[in-house]
Amino acid sequence: MSCHFATLGMFIIDEFSFLDDAGNPITTTKPMVPQIGGGGTYASIGARIWLSASQVGMIIDRGSDFPSSMERKLAEFGQEMWCYRDQPSGTTRALNTYRGDHRSFDYITPRIRLTPRDLQGTRLENPTTLHFICSPTRASAIMSEVQHLPGWHPTVIYEPIPDRCVPEELDALVQVLPQINILSPNAEEAHGLLSFPLPPTKKSIEQAALKFLELGVGTDGTGSVIIRSGGMGACVAQNGQPTRWVPAFWTSKNEDKIVDVTGAGNSFLGGLAAGLLLEDGDVYKGTFHASVTASFIIEQEGLPTISLANGSTLWNGDSPQRRLNELKKRRVED
Repeated sequence: MSCHFATLGMFIIDEFSFLDDAGNPITTTKPMVPQIGGGGTYASIGARIWLSASQVGMIIDRGSDFPSSMERKLAEFGQEMWCYRDQPSGTTRALNTYRGDHRSFDYITPRIRLTPRDLQGTRLENPTTLHFICSPTRASAIMSEVQHLPGWHPTVIYEPIPDRCVPEELDALVQVLPQINILSPNAEEAHGLLSFPLPPTKKSIEQAALKFLELGVGTDGTGSVIIRSGGMGACVAQNGQPTRWVPAFWTSKNEDKIVDVTGAGNSFLGGLAAGLLLEDGDVYKGTFHASVTASFIIEQEGLPTISLANGSTLWNGDSPQRRLNELKKRRVED
């Protein structure tokens, strides 16, 4: 049986460097040890918050340098989630450099990119939902491959890679949009692609979402656009319907709960994929699951904790369903 959610995002070991404005190393309270990273990893954990481990998965290219502590941590979420491939070249690593308020991200080892064919012959073959993070040009290559795989008809969630969210990439994006079911940049990325001025506002975000619909998301314009907008929430646009907003679970009123937003957008989309299954394909309702998912990711540095209590699975000691009920109630009251 094929799984519900599979991602083509990579597993990355994140390393860190902290510099002052002059470029000199500084001491910091942030952990300096390598951390579990990668957009695919966070997206998979996002889906796992709602689904069983057997319904979620990704390929991890594991080198001989793969820390046993990371493998044990990943196993806590369900060993069956992870399809390991041993690589003599080593595990993909990246350096996150923080210099003042600026963060840069650079690969320090060769990347091993995944394509749909890599899922063939694994339990991730022909997933119900397929997620990927890449440039528009690579998205076209991925979708061409999907179309040539027999029996593959996944719901496709496409997350444009941040550094390609520039006006020069818009034409390439337009070419692939008809093959995408759900397009989900964040607000700054959406504005970058469309040459909209910054900072984003609710009005400009709604305009951006409608513009992407106009450009042809989904076959015959049947796709959806979800623009992730931090504390403002998420803007959901579908043809024939007014734009609608799903609130963020944690907002600026809960600053003590917002520790590290790394991976929040990736996990949001994993949570969305799970929400689509649990809400019978309703994109708007599924976005509430996505918003709750992100709330568990930003509460700490790194991945959330999973535990069992009275037969229920808890994340960071709390129930995703409880948060979902609260968020839906909040939306009605708003």
